[in-house]
Amino acid sequence: MKKLFFTALPFVFTMAAHAQPVAEQQTIKSLCGCYEVEFKYAETFAADEEYKFKPRYRAMGLEWVVPEEASGKKFVFQHLLVINDTMIIKHWREDWEYEKSNWWQFTHDASWKPVAGRPQDVKGQWTQTVWEVDDAPRYQGSSKWVKTDGKLFWENTTDAPLPRREYTKRNDYNVLQRTNRIVITDTGWVHEQDNKKIRRTDGAPDEYIADEKGYNIYRKVDDSKCRQAAAWWEKHRQFWQAVRRGWDEVLRDRTNIHLVAKLNDKRLGEELDSLEEQSLSSTEVEKKAAAVIQGYIQRGGNTALQKK
Repeated sequence: MKKLFFTALPFVFTMAAHAQPVAEQQTIKSLCGCYEVEFKYAETFAADEEYKFKPRYRAMGLEWVVPEEASGKKFVFQHLLVINDTMIIKHWREDWEYEKSNWWQFTHDASWKPVAGRPQDVKGQWTQTVWEVDDAPRYQGSSKWVKTDGKLFWENTTDAPLPRREYTKRNDYNVLQRTNRIVITDTGWVHEQDNKKIRRTDGAPDEYIADEKGYNIYRKVDDSKCRQAAAWWEKHRQFWQAVRRGWDEVLRDRTNIHLVAKLNDKRLGEELDSLEEQSLSSTEVEKKAAAVIQGYIQRGGNTALQKK
């Protein structure tokens, strides 16, 4: 009997190890759907007594989160904003990858460096990668999904560019050190944030500016409220799938990169929009998108200080 018990133990542990990723896969999938979203941010503390806290930020929106890929160990979700029930805006994208051991780490000023980890250090972890509207990199973080005290959440701290709500308004900091906490709720999920605003200069200590608390509250509603977004994405998804493959090709060269804001007075997103207006096959889009993207990227060295 003892022999049978010990023989069965490896099978039990194997089943438990398999069951955990499956449960986590279902949790990650639950992030998709149609949501009414409330965005709330407030600066909470600054070391400098002369610092003037910026006004609190609050906004509401309707967002469609659609799965683009679901392969068990990798999920790709596209976010779309619905404005006034008629206008659709391609928003950010997030990827979830199981036990990923290499990342793009944001440094400062539209620059990233490749980082390679050890497989044993990411055992059981999921990496969330957040991409810009034009599918450029934004930030990555790796952690385990945790269930404790009745709460199911994922938490990671990583450096990121300025948030979209501030990057055209602020020049006193250039790194947002984000502690991202994704908490599953009965009505959807919450993206809770504890952020530090930092001024970073190569060769000098980081200069701390202020703390910020943030909540993005996703409340699930009937999918019919996002039907315009679903229809819009069906018309545009093939193009953006090809653009993503173009980005994949560019990022295979794992050297330090700096993304130029404008080239010939045009932003990358504008160039990609122009590309979509052409009647091209997916293969042609992928090839041309990669070429366009390469034009906006500088590689190697202290790229943040280079000019183009």
